[in-house]
Amino acid sequence: MKNDNTILWRLYNDYTKKFLNKIIIAAFFAILVAGSTSSIAWLLDPAIEKIFIEKDQTLIFTIPILIIIAFSTKGISLYLAKTTMIGVGEEIKKILQENMLKSFIEADTQFIENKHTGKYISNLTFDVSMITNLLTNALLNLFKDSLTLIGLLVVMFYQNWKLALIAIIMIPLASYMARSLGKRVGKVTTQATEKSALLTTYLIEIFKNHKLIKIFQNEDYENTRAKKYIDDLKEKNKKIGIVFVRATPIMETLTGIMIAVLIFYSGKLILNGELDINNFFSFLAAMMLAYQPVRSLATLNLAVNQGLSAAKRILPIVDNQNQITDKKDDKPIVLSKGTVDFKEVNFNYIKNSEGPILKSINLNIEGGKMTALVGHSGAGKSTIMNLIPRFYDAVSGDILIDKTSIYRTKIKSLRENISLVSQDTTLFDDTIKNNIIYANRDVSNEAIIEAAKLSFADEFINRLPNKYDTIIGENGVRLSGGEKQRLSIARAMLKDSKIILLDEATSSLDAETENKIQKAINILTKDRTTLVIAHRLSTILNCDKIYVVDNGKVVDEGKHDELINNSAIYKNFYEKQLRKD
Repeated sequence: MKNDNTILWRLYNDYTKKFLNKIIIAAFFAILVAGSTSSIAWLLDPAIEKIFIEKDQTLIFTIPILIIIAFSTKGISLYLAKTTMIGVGEEIKKILQENMLKSFIEADTQFIENKHTGKYISNLTFDVSMITNLLTNALLNLFKDSLTLIGLLVVMFYQNWKLALIAIIMIPLASYMARSLGKRVGKVTTQATEKSALLTTYLIEIFKNHKLIKIFQNEDYENTRAKKYIDDLKEKNKKIGIVFVRATPIMETLTGIMIAVLIFYSGKLILNGELDINNFFSFLAAMMLAYQPVRSLATLNLAVNQGLSAAKRILPIVDNQNQITDKKDDKPIVLSKGTVDFKEVNFNYIKNSEGPILKSINLNIEGGKMTALVGHSGAGKSTIMNLIPRFYDAVSGDILIDKTSIYRTKIKSLRENISLVSQDTTLFDDTIKNNIIYANRDVSNEAIIEAAKLSFADEFINRLPNKYDTIIGENGVRLSGGEKQRLSIARAMLKDSKIILLDEATSSLDAETENKIQKAINILTKDRTTLVIAHRLSTILNCDKIYVVDNGKVVDEGKHDELINNSAIYKNFYEKQLRKD
């Protein structure tokens, strides 16, 4: 419970506290709701006594008007209280989502890769909504219904304290029931969130692999899988709904018993002259009006448990501390030649797991020249490349650029000097222009056009109806592989960095397109330190130095002619590439 209290305090301090002035306004309207609801019950006393019993015509208009005013005040105040809290809720949701997105954007690559995108999306939508409900609706209901219940209890005790004592027995019974249901709803909500995340994950996979589903004719199989995901989520949501309404039959039964007991006992009090009929009806109205706040307060614990369960999933994301950060004494890196050296570098994606992925890597990537990594798939080439811009940090060893350790330089200054052109070209669902200038948003239109020309991208751009303002779709879905690659090269050209990391992907392109991309790459890498994962013979032959990577180790190094004669692994790799070409 202490942990739950800590979470509630954190949510209040970080989010709700910022809107305390609006919450106080909503609380004022909640007081009006409580007061007007209590006055409705109280007005029945003089209405029955003066109009129906004493037949006093002077109040025949006054009391009905007062009742209308009371109901109107209640309705308007409830509306204003709820709309105020809706505004607060949306503001809190915005802050939570901004905090989460900031955490995602700035997070280490490894943190993002720990969980499927769909689960993070579920956190951002489903969980945030439950926390917002806790901090707004639950808070308003707690204040409004507590005050309303207190006001109605005052009316009930004013009319007859004996009957009031009988009526309030319902409150501890409802509270006990709510506590037991709250534990259950917290567990079921967590399960529902997991199922929602799985459905979102599956939806992303469907969109991403839509062509694959078509070509292998797996529509029926995927429909079956989709039905299972939806059914699982339906069952969990159904359980949540059932838990919430489980209070209804108990509350209705309790209310029936209370009314029956009260009528029986009231009848005895009236016969003994201890209670007037007008007092009884005012009391009964107060008790019936108290049903709603008692029921709301009884189920409040459920919303609290839902919100707390969601907070336990969201706050660790908001609080995520990156492992790859600047140290106090780190300085901006200043490049001269741009020579990169790996010194006994070991790496594993999961610390303390058996066997490193990279083992004692030693490389010398000479400044202003092209160095290639060759080897079979899974050898560790991409992992080596990803260590240079510190997407990941080595477990041990050091990486130096111009004899300065990258682990003692500011990360921003390091990445400013590195461009990456990957075989998995990543583009945004935006215009061609915005995708090109993503590397440098302060360039002129002339520079954009020049980069497009140098990368041969202007050839297809000028054929498009909106040219540079053409929206290219999710990850450039409306472009061919070669067109996406040329945009990626144009983007890297605009950055104009000293070090180029190049994961070639030209093997699936036609000869003409490949030739253009190769020319664009030659322009991009001229006089720059280039580390390339080589897939094509032309690239391999043009490299100043080649490192052969096998099973996480550098097993051979040298120029092409040397390796052909001295390295069996390289010769085998080269001959396979020769057959492909």
